[in-house]
Amino acid sequence: MKANGDHIILFDGVCNLCNGAVQYVIRRDEKGMFRFASLQSEAGKDLLVKSGLPQDHLKSFVYIHGDRIYTRSTAALKVAKELTGPVQLLYGFIIIPIFIRDFVYDLIARNRHRLFGRKDACMLPSPESKQRFIG
Repeated sequence: MKANGDHIILFDGVCNLCNGAVQYVIRRDEKGMFRFASLQSEAGKDLLVKSGLPQDHLKSFVYIHGDRIYTRSTAALKVAKELTGPVQLLYGFIIIPIFIRDFVYDLIARNRHRLFGRKDACMLPSPESKQRFIG
C-alpha cells in the first residue's frame, strides 16, 4: 500500500494529542505530501505488519518514508523537518541521543490519554482532508 510519495503517518486515532498533531501536520504540510491512517484501522494494521511492526503497536507515532520506518521521537522529528514554519527547528533535537529523546517521548505517550483525553472512536477527517487518509 503506497501513498503519495510514500510519506505515511500512522497515529492513535482515539488520542486527542495524536489527532491534534495530525491536524497540525495537515495545516503545515503545504506540499500535501503526507497521508494518514489510524493505528486502529485495517489500513493502519496492514501497514504496521508490512513494516515489520506488530498490529498492536498502538503507543507509537509511526512515519513511513519510502522503505524507511521511523517510530517515536525520530518519527516526530522527521515529520517536523518536512513541515513549514518554525516547527522545522525542532529537527535540531535529532542530535540528542535517541535513548534520551525516546525516554521523554515514552513518558508523554504513557500519559497522553490522561493528560489530553481520548475519543470513543477514531476521528473523522474533514471533507477537505479526507483524500489524505488511507482506508
